[in-house]
Amino acid sequence: MQEVPKYFRRLKTRVETREEVWVCWSHDGRDQFSKIRNIGMGGIFIETAYKAPVGVKTKIDFLAQEGHITAEAAVRHANPKKGLGMKFTAVSDADRRRLEALIKRLTSS
Repeated sequence: MQEVPKYFRRLKTRVETREEVWVCWSHDGRDQFSKIRNIGMGGIFIETAYKAPVGVKTKIDFLAQEGHITAEAAVRHANPKKGLGMKFTAVSDADRRRLEALIKRLTSS
């Protein structure tokens, strides 16, 4: 029996993004802009060719119509040709409400 990778053991579901939602994140002092491929209350998968090692922590700023959303996240898995899966490690209550609104909008679109 093949073992399921840890990143498939999500506790919260994710929504595939049909419209463009972008985030700004940084690693090694360099800002990166990436499109979100999927998002949930537990984390996101972003499109990027940039290689960040698993476990790296970063700050994420969302560019969304719901307002400014900031979260801290850690890289959980990397796909060199597609992007990075990140787990949220800290989100304020106010940002959590805006994140919920963003996910609700993306679910209904």
